[in-house]
Amino acid sequence: MPTADGGMAERIWGLGRSAVRLSWPFRPALLDAVWAAFSAVNLVAIFAFAGWETVPFHFIWISFTLVYGFRTWAPRPTLAVLGVVMATTAAAIGVDVARGTESVAELTEVPLMAAMFLAMVWHARRKLTAEQESRRVGEENARLLATQRRFLQDASHQLRTPITIALGHAELLAGGLTGHQEGHDIEVVLGELNRLRRIAERLLVIAAAEGPEFLQPEAVELDSFTMEILRRWRPTADRRWQLGRLDKVTVQADRERLGLAVDALLENAVRHTTSGDVIKLSVAAVGYGFPVRLIVADTGQGIPAGLLRHVFDRFRSGDSGPSRGTGLGLALVSAVARAHGGDVLVNSTPGQGSEFELLLPAPAGPLALMPGPAPGKVAGADAADGRLARKP
Repeated sequence: MPTADGGMAERIWGLGRSAVRLSWPFRPALLDAVWAAFSAVNLVAIFAFAGWETVPFHFIWISFTLVYGFRTWAPRPTLAVLGVVMATTAAAIGVDVARGTESVAELTEVPLMAAMFLAMVWHARRKLTAEQESRRVGEENARLLATQRRFLQDASHQLRTPITIALGHAELLAGGLTGHQEGHDIEVVLGELNRLRRIAERLLVIAAAEGPEFLQPEAVELDSFTMEILRRWRPTADRRWQLGRLDKVTVQADRERLGLAVDALLENAVRHTTSGDVIKLSVAAVGYGFPVRLIVADTGQGIPAGLLRHVFDRFRSGDSGPSRGTGLGLALVSAVARAHGGDVLVNSTPGQGSEFELLLPAPAGPLALMPGPAPGKVAGADAADGRLARKP
């Protein structure tokens, strides 16, 4: 036999389920039925309480306006219901006028209330039309973006295989040529094929950056990550490779994608510097709530002020000649940064160099920062000029 506490619990549970069923949003038909019943009660009150019809009269019109605000009926049903409300309320007041309890002037409230309601209907229909148009444009833009992304992915996939095959045959031809002119020509072919391959690979990354599975986050120690990248790039170009501020901080990031972004920044730095210029990497974490900054700075030619605002656009490159870039490197950096919830910034002075900052969201919780090595004083660094010593 159920206990008293058990019966009370069942009753409370039943009331809770009823409340959930009655909670907003109501079913449209139920809302209409409740309003019709409420209006009928107020209409009866107008007939029953002579001289007090003002309150139920306005209850009917106010509730009518509120219901329309939630329902926004089609024009024909709206006009039909409006006609019924006008006729019934006018008839109710007309009865009081006939009784002599109200003056004929009270009847003017019916067309005035109707005019106010129609003004509200006009604004509501305009808002509904604007929302539908905005939704349509948004859906169309989303479809176009999805189509563009699929096209980039498909085109890049289709290009990779023939480019790889052509590159392999060109390399075989280069090994068998002895003439100077033929060797020069095949080197041009190899350079262009390599450039096409980089374009295809970067297009794939940029196109996939909007996808939900683009990132595979893991804990990345940025100080060791930065030193590893610098050691890998050091033999590729005769530059003064340096480490600047190097805070010990760990972030949640996709190591592979982040590496592609930093590689693109370093490739850009190498392209715009010459032998003897400095390329410096830094990691700066100010504190809790501030983004972690991964900085690539150089003392190269810098970026003209007119091009600075377009450097992250696709296929925008200020290079020319056989060593020109793909125009996608910095666009890739921007895509990777935004996929991580961060951003990328640039500060440049023509003739003095550039500084790119890849901003990453700070890790959750207070940052336990440890002092990094002094600029230029890293393992294997020459203390005289900050150049990373080359291992024999």
